Amino acid sequence: MTISTTTTTTGTTTFSANGAGRPVADVIDVATFRQLLRDEPNLRVLDVRSGGEYDAVHVAGSYNVPLDTLGEHAADLADVDHPVVLMCQSGARSTQAHGALSQAGKQQLHMLEGGMDAWLAAGGDVVRGATSKWAMDRQVRLVAGSLSLVGIVASIAVPKSKWLAGAVASGLVFSAVTNTCAMATALMKLPYNRSDCDIERVLAEMRTAA
Repeated sequence: MTISTTTTTTGTTTFSANGAGRPVADVIDVATFRQLLRDEPNLRVLDVRSGGEYDAVHVAGSYNVPLDTLGEHAADLADVDHPVVLMCQSGARSTQAHGALSQAGKQQLHMLEGGMDAWLAAGGDVVRGATSKWAMDRQVRLVAGSLSLVGIVASIAVPKSKWLAGAVASGLVFSAVTNTCAMATALMKLPYNRSDCDIERVLAEMRTAA
């Protein structure tokens, strides 16, 4: 099977060669996202970060449906007729969300390249909350680094403890290769990172025409 790429007015779209012509990944840059926010009144921005990350900083008017919740309601979200832009912190979770929604049949689906990191770097407008919770990738670095350090220090007394650091390193390599992160998935479930997601309200508002 081959993959072909074509450029559209909303970014670069990759199509599978199975004859279906359905986008596998439609990635838009910050400039295109800014234009869509300005010109497309029915655009829906779906932020798939954790509730804590969203509360700390988000794009005005965006809807927060954390990745684990999105997976449970992919079919419902795919029924939203309006164009949707997915965003997370850097792009990895948006890719997973895009896969789930595309499989459920969602059309007019895009991902913001670089996520919130790229939007902030470009000076994009955001709403900041009173909380100062860390972004998920920063939390992952803290936990992974701490576990590795504990393993190295503990190995002075218990040599086999060095394998803890090795296990963390292996996990990070697997995370990079598969573009997934089991540690992030686990951390998202902590009370620190969670906030209530009223999925029924989100769906009702996303389905309403501008």
